[in-house]
Amino acid sequence: MTTKPFNLADNLPLVAIIRGVTPDEVIDITQVLIDEGFTMIEVPLNSPDALVSIKKLVDHFGSGYYIGAGTVTTPELAKQVIETGANLVVTPNFNEEVVKLSAAAGCITFPGVVTPTEAFAALAAGATGIKLFPVTMLGTSGFKALKSVLPPEAICLPVGGISPSVESMKPYTDIGAQGFGLGAALYKPGMTCDEVRANAKAYVDAFNAL
Repeated sequence: MTTKPFNLADNLPLVAIIRGVTPDEVIDITQVLIDEGFTMIEVPLNSPDALVSIKKLVDHFGSGYYIGAGTVTTPELAKQVIETGANLVVTPNFNEEVVKLSAAAGCITFPGVVTPTEAFAALAAGATGIKLFPVTMLGTSGFKALKSVLPPEAICLPVGGISPSVESMKPYTDIGAQGFGLGAALYKPGMTCDEVRANAKAYVDAFNAL
């Protein structure tokens, strides 16, 4: 997949994490998310036949969106994801080789970090931004301290426990979070498209209300 130049301002800065999605439903679920404004879709690799799902999304939706994998923990997994044509790589940890491989392949890349050392190393390796995961370990006070030393242009996306409400998001955006990664409160295995649509709309409405 050819990746268009990434500009966060051109995208809804909410990453849809559809953990547990299956290949037979992944296009329908993703279409619902896209209809509601999402442009970044993450299929974690611990989902059933995740690489099959990612390839289906890449083939179906083309280059207009950022589609790829989460839970990419090793260089070998990163290579498998890149081979699908994906252009999004998200990790729960910082692995320098994973970031460098993904960036070199033209993928936007958000590695998981919780410390200044990890954050600066990730950005130096070519990460598009950083995934604060789990943000509950940092809290708002920890995030505020980390944000105070990061380059002001560094994209920070808290992940973990973010609800579809202004009250949940605003404490982080007030500090400087530009968006969020959204997991189980957006999508859980077994949800219908209508349920996912309602959740997606609630998140978009809450974010836009900020």
